[in-house]
Amino acid sequence: MMKTLTRSVVCAVVSLAPMAMAQDAAAPEAPKEQVKAPSADAVRDTWNYFYKGQGQGPILVEAKLCTEVAKEGANKFECTGEVGAEGVKAGTSVMLWQSYLVPQGDSVEDLLVQVKQGNVVRETKDVKVKGDGWRARQWTGVRLNKPGAWTVSIMRGDTVLKEVQVKVL
Repeated sequence: MMKTLTRSVVCAVVSLAPMAMAQDAAAPEAPKEQVKAPSADAVRDTWNYFYKGQGQGPILVEAKLCTEVAKEGANKFECTGEVGAEGVKAGTSVMLWQSYLVPQGDSVEDLLVQVKQGNVVRETKDVKVKGDGWRARQWTGVRLNKPGAWTVSIMRGDTVLKEVQVKVL
């Protein structure tokens, strides 16, 4: 009798263990940080711009220098390795990560990323973004190959939308 009971328990453990482990793997993540809810007016303005702002151009929401952009997972297409205040070593692979709000259906092709060492322009690259969704993200590789003070600018025509200063060691 004891032998049959032991076999039954072992059989149950062996057959249910994979399900228990699968449940552990799918355990809920820790609660995410609370974010401030926008006002109703801010939401309405954003909707109006996205759905009715065609031809008015993109809104640059965020830009930062990164050494890594996630290609998959929960942070897909996010900057996961931001360049800190200490700067980067010359020759390090760096990207200017950008996030825009572009009116639905618009395609913007007059954005530029300009890279300067001091006052000398070292590189200029065209950037194109489309209003396919709420957020258009773009990352543009830049070369920072000499030590010194560098400036990476996002421009639309002659207008500077944002400048990011970086120290190259």
